[in-house]
Amino acid sequence: MSTIQRQARRAGWLYLLVGLSAPIGLIYVPGKLIASGDATLTADHIRASGALLRIGIASELFHQTVFIFLILALYRLLKTVDESLAQLMVILGALVSVPIVFVNVVNELAALALVDGSRYLSVFSKDQVDAMAYLFLRLHGLGIIVAGIFWGLWLFPFGALVIRSGFIPRLLGLLLILAGIGNLAGSCTSILFPAYRHLVDPIAMVLEAGELPMLVWLLVWGARAKSPEGSVPGRITVE
Repeated sequence: MSTIQRQARRAGWLYLLVGLSAPIGLIYVPGKLIASGDATLTADHIRASGALLRIGIASELFHQTVFIFLILALYRLLKTVDESLAQLMVILGALVSVPIVFVNVVNELAALALVDGSRYLSVFSKDQVDAMAYLFLRLHGLGIIVAGIFWGLWLFPFGALVIRSGFIPRLLGLLLILAGIGNLAGSCTSILFPAYRHLVDPIAMVLEAGELPMLVWLLVWGARAKSPEGSVPGRITVE
């Protein structure tokens, strides 16, 4: 197996690990705890299922840590295609979005702290505590939307690198760019035109699925080394 195939499959396993762990903290836990528009019920859910929220927090910290290693693996795989684009992929994919998610977890920790019954919170009424806990969970959701902008942006240099690589099907690069458009459309609509989310979100979700073929291809097949006569010097290393 070529060095590039091993690098591709390593990236595929990391991609899969992110894909399996991310929905726990980003989708499943909020769906179980947040009762839309009902601060009291949401706070009661947190009180009854604090461990679930902590699992969600751990999930976010875990998958974002793995995401850093994924971006580095993709950088090693694609840096010989275009160094500048590969660096831009790292900046947008890891150096910007990951810190946003890490800091955003503080909002969930704040919600937990509010409902833990500490004596210093006795100056607030239960309704006030419930409202603040609900607010922090909603702020966490807004933070994820902001991070989603960069989850879309990093896919543009990634997709361009795939298209230019010569050893990964160009269609996968196009799908990555469409997935980036989907992420951007969903996040920007939520921030700027929330009244139209119901129209944009279904389309955005379909486009975002464009990342999945890349994950499968990296994981199952890996990147195919070119034959010596068709290779680009310095681009592929074969052992």
